[in-house]
Amino acid sequence: MSRPPSYLYAPAAVREMDRIAIEELGIPGFELMSRAGRRVHDTARRRYPDARCWLVLCGAGNNAGDGYIVARLAREAGIVVTVAVLADPDALQGDAAAAWRAFRQAGGMVVPFADGLLEAADLVIDALLGTGTSRPLEGAWLQAVQAVNAAAVPVVAVDLPSGLDGESGAVLGAAIRAAVTVSFIGRKLGLYLDAGPAHAGERVFDDLGVPQAGLATVAPALRLCTEDDRRHCLPRRARDAHKGHFGHVLVVGGNLGMGGAARLAGEAALRAGAGLVSVATRPGNVAAILAGRPELMCHGLDDAAGLDVLLERATLVAIGPGLGQDAWARGLFERVLDCSLPLVVDADALNLLAAQPRRREDWVLTPHPGEAARLLGSTTAAVQAGRRQAVAMLGERFGGVILLKGQGTLVARGGSVPWLVDAGNPGMASGGMGDVLTGLVAGIAVQHPQGDLLEAAACAAQLHAMAADAAVREGERGLIASDLFSGLRRLLNPCG
Repeated sequence: MSRPPSYLYAPAAVREMDRIAIEELGIPGFELMSRAGRRVHDTARRRYPDARCWLVLCGAGNNAGDGYIVARLAREAGIVVTVAVLADPDALQGDAAAAWRAFRQAGGMVVPFADGLLEAADLVIDALLGTGTSRPLEGAWLQAVQAVNAAAVPVVAVDLPSGLDGESGAVLGAAIRAAVTVSFIGRKLGLYLDAGPAHAGERVFDDLGVPQAGLATVAPALRLCTEDDRRHCLPRRARDAHKGHFGHVLVVGGNLGMGGAARLAGEAALRAGAGLVSVATRPGNVAAILAGRPELMCHGLDDAAGLDVLLERATLVAIGPGLGQDAWARGLFERVLDCSLPLVVDADALNLLAAQPRRREDWVLTPHPGEAARLLGSTTAAVQAGRRQAVAMLGERFGGVILLKGQGTLVARGGSVPWLVDAGNPGMASGGMGDVLTGLVAGIAVQHPQGDLLEAAACAAQLHAMAADAAVREGERGLIASDLFSGLRRLLNPCG
């Protein structure tokens, strides 16, 4: 079975894919390199049709080989090309050496890199390092990267911006800030993690015609949520459908002064398409919630005893938005965790869970890094430094689906490839965003055709981030959680 095109791989895994393509599938290495160079050349020509003076930066290894092919093709197209080197091309080996020879035989010449070369260029092709480095840049390499970043010239990076770690996305002292990055064979993790998105710019991928079925033995590290995934999660509704077909979400939260959190989660579940949504909250919140969103069924509870009848009617419970940690909150928390319904657990419910750990498989936990640290008895810094490891540890300890929020949100269940959310923006750093996400997870989960909490949570997180991206057209600063609702309906209906 072939891999769908949504998987992300560590650089070592992509090198294994290269080996398989050459040694087992019989595609010559130079042919793959030629295809890669052609795709970079064609992409650069399409993106920058008016650029007539290209500066191609070549280092060592196969990335340089790609660069020499790009340079040869550009020269043949009548573009003025300067190739600047930071490594002796006569020391290249294998396919890269063949690419250098072909460039030289076509009349190409190289010069040592100097900052002044950037003044005459209107496009830079970065073929310095690619995935071939894992230690901080220094010397001439560092100076070259800094000079390119200081110049007002767009950059097309070959496979990976030079200076970016291909696995972690960390900057190795300095890294090229590309406008476009063209990668091959397998999508590299580093383009999607940490500083990767900021340095990669627009990401273009080409499998170079390698049959994906032949690469199925190579293990991916993460996967993206694609439009096809969202269509599967949110299929077109039958014409005779009614609200009973789309589940009943019960939101439990909204302690004193925090009714807005429960209201946001409840409205998000409605906007996600849940058939019915009830909110169990402090009695003093009921009037305000109903005045703001009359489609919600709102119930004021003095204690957990009133939950029993609501749980009997519900399909899924979302607990935590505005819950607090007082006796009222603890009573509701204990009653909800004793029920047999699937759960979405967020905010203060996670803090209560950290104090009284337990495990179950039919829940989605949605911590931000601080909450994850409390659940693990760790620190926020440690969670952020090893987000993939933190997700795995949370899954081992608590079971179910873990949705670790933050830049590059991760969604995972033990034994499966974690999902990565590749959308979102800094405008989301405002109160209430997590409450909307909780409601979206709950609302989508109760509709999922197979009841798959993992896919539902991943799609909800992706749609949440995409809605935030759609909402920041007038700027990131000042974005509030309820701004996401206006764009959600279009995103939640991919089938029209």
